[in-house]
Amino acid sequence: MSIYLVLLFATVFGTIVLAGQLYLRRGAEAVAGEMSEPSGVSSILSGLGRLIHRPGTRSDGLRKLLFRAGYRAPSDLMAFHGVQVIAAAAASLLCWYMLSLSGSDDLLLAVVSGAGFGFLMPSRALEYQVRARARRIRSAVPSALELMVLALEAGQNIDQAMYDTAMSLRAVYPDLSSEFLFCNLEMRAGTSRTESLRRLAERCGEEEVKKVAGILIDGERFGTSLGPALRTHSKYLRTRMRQTAQETARKLSVKLVIPVFFLIFPSVMVVTLGPAYLQMRNFLGDFLK
Repeated sequence: MSIYLVLLFATVFGTIVLAGQLYLRRGAEAVAGEMSEPSGVSSILSGLGRLIHRPGTRSDGLRKLLFRAGYRAPSDLMAFHGVQVIAAAAASLLCWYMLSLSGSDDLLLAVVSGAGFGFLMPSRALEYQVRARARRIRSAVPSALELMVLALEAGQNIDQAMYDTAMSLRAVYPDLSSEFLFCNLEMRAGTSRTESLRRLAERCGEEEVKKVAGILIDGERFGTSLGPALRTHSKYLRTRMRQTAQETARKLSVKLVIPVFFLIFPSVMVVTLGPAYLQMRNFLGDFLK
């Protein structure tokens, strides 16, 4: 019975978290300037989120994390709080149900623990999405730099080159494409190019994007040619990615020592020495008789 309750808990809780992620994925996959109108689900989640929303520094930090994960809609912060409320309520109810069947007296502790666990799970999922999106952006930077070099050497300015690069990367690298388009929209809205590039680096939170933004800012400040600088940085990133892949491949043999020694080696010993042990035991048993 207990194994079925655990499976029920995992299924229901996973369904709730997945539903919240599927809703918020709308913001992650949307390209800047193409936000859809809030739906009924958004209104419900936003209404629940307002119950626990407290403006302040912590709220600003959470909004920054949502931006880094790709959620830019104004209602995404309240919707995220709504997902936290639903996850906390579902986890507490399931913990209460499981302990009530077992006849335990610690129902209050179970409800509080389940609510805390459910409330923290969306935050952990959001942090995972931020790291995953940062990896995708980091892998897209070399290709973006090469396209920008082609556009700049063709005679385009940096704004048009960034826009054309974003449109070219839209199908392959949608995360970096949306960030470039958002930066381009800020420039069109009247924000200075330097400030837009700084916001781009802060929004992504990726070190390589910060370096690219620094190169573009310095090129505009000192009037230097951006093509050679971007090409050199692109070659550096390609070399660094290749070295990282080689380092990871060489670490694999060391990491395989533990599973080979504790899992494969005992099995090989049993298969090879097992028959010999049985024969020796039968032989010694007959000999001693």
